Amino acid sequence: MNRYEQTKKFILGKLSAELPSTLTYHSYSHVLDVLTSAEMLCEKEKISPEETELVKVAALFHDSGFMLNAVNHEQIGCDMAKKLLPEFGYKEDEIDKICGMILATKFPQQPNTLLEEILCDADLDYLGRPDFFSIGNTLFEELKASKTLSTAKDWNQLQVNFLLTHKYFTRSAKELRDFQKEVHLQQIKNILARS
Repeated sequence: MNRYEQTKKFILGKLSAELPSTLTYHSYSHVLDVLTSAEMLCEKEKISPEETELVKVAALFHDSGFMLNAVNHEQIGCDMAKKLLPEFGYKEDEIDKICGMILATKFPQQPNTLLEEILCDADLDYLGRPDFFSIGNTLFEELKASKTLSTAKDWNQLQVNFLLTHKYFTRSAKELRDFQKEVHLQQIKNILARS
């Protein structure tokens, strides 16, 4: 098993065991979803195999901080990566790039490199996909569980505000997701107009 496969097996096992069950959106399946989207974007953006590996590791760690605390989870995830990744053979400069990607997913997203842009876009890939409403619903459930908001109207308003400010960074994500994201925004505005 190569270092990536070992890392993946380890962190997925940890996430599976330690992520709080109240996290219906920031869950094990979200991490796998982001990983899949990240791989797809790396391919479309013609990223080298070496850098693709780093993006995939960052995708696996990007929400690992939620095992300890939702607040500042990006920094916690970066600290976790710094502690664990040398054991799997990752060098300091590679870990710095991985941390940069993890930290770039913090809102508002501010990526500085193409690799950081890829992870940011992968993290919110669902905004422009057909499963937008079903995935969004898992976030609504999570926010209700944490008492962040309670009504569908508040949720829809939050989604409109978020979709209005969100933008994809990579050419591939824009081409693939922008149009459908706009459709979703309009659908939610229509729901709000009727409520």
